[in-house]
Amino acid sequence: MSKVVASAAEAVADIGFGSSLAVGGFGLCGVPVELIEALRKSGVSGLSVVSNNCGLDDFGLGTLLATAQIARMTSSYVGENKEFARQFLAGALEVELVPQGTLAERLRAGGSGIPAFYTPTGVGTLVAEGGIPWRYSPDGSVSVASPPREVREFDGHPYVLERSVVTDYALVRAARGDCSGNLVFNQSARNFNPLCAMAGRVTIAEVEELVEVGELDPDAVHLPGVFVQRVVRVEHTIEKRIERQTARPRPEAGVDS
Repeated sequence: MSKVVASAAEAVADIGFGSSLAVGGFGLCGVPVELIEALRKSGVSGLSVVSNNCGLDDFGLGTLLATAQIARMTSSYVGENKEFARQFLAGALEVELVPQGTLAERLRAGGSGIPAFYTPTGVGTLVAEGGIPWRYSPDGSVSVASPPREVREFDGHPYVLERSVVTDYALVRAARGDCSGNLVFNQSARNFNPLCAMAGRVTIAEVEELVEVGELDPDAVHLPGVFVQRVVRVEHTIEKRIERQTARPRPEAGVDS
């Protein structure tokens, strides 16, 4: 049975107030921008989003921050998004900052049916002890802080217990996909996309190239269609931005570098 839907707007139409979302992407790479834009236009709010970061002020998830549609973020870092930082410090947004590898494993574990796991990351810090600010009050005081986590010893070493992540929906972007939802990601755009897709109860994939079942080499498939419920084709011409470009000056002609 084909999982293809006609448009991004149709694909996200049942995402309602207070839904939780796992959203693929790393920086500005592999971000499901068409699905995010469809959400922005829908006006749905109160969203709890799990994503490595929150885009830029005018790109990706940052556009949902600008319209106050996100109530809570679970991320690894703030990045270049000034509005993300402003809303967090002003008490308008709840933010759970998670070590990047831990966030990746929480998503993978959720998609694998593993409710929790132990990791050495965070032992001896506020990650384990609790007290990291999740939400500030307008006066600058902490209104919600992270709770302490269970710490257990294995083979003489302490480990902290982390809960897995399962969300109502997942939004991902792939280079190629077929009508059954099998996906192929392009190089570094693979990043968090497969993990987020696994963690969503309903996973929606935007793909640049849509092919029939059987056209993808099975050995090239990065994510099997069992994890994907909806597929929508998007245009190849979407702007693919670089978050921060750093390059040395070109040497002058005839001058050795």
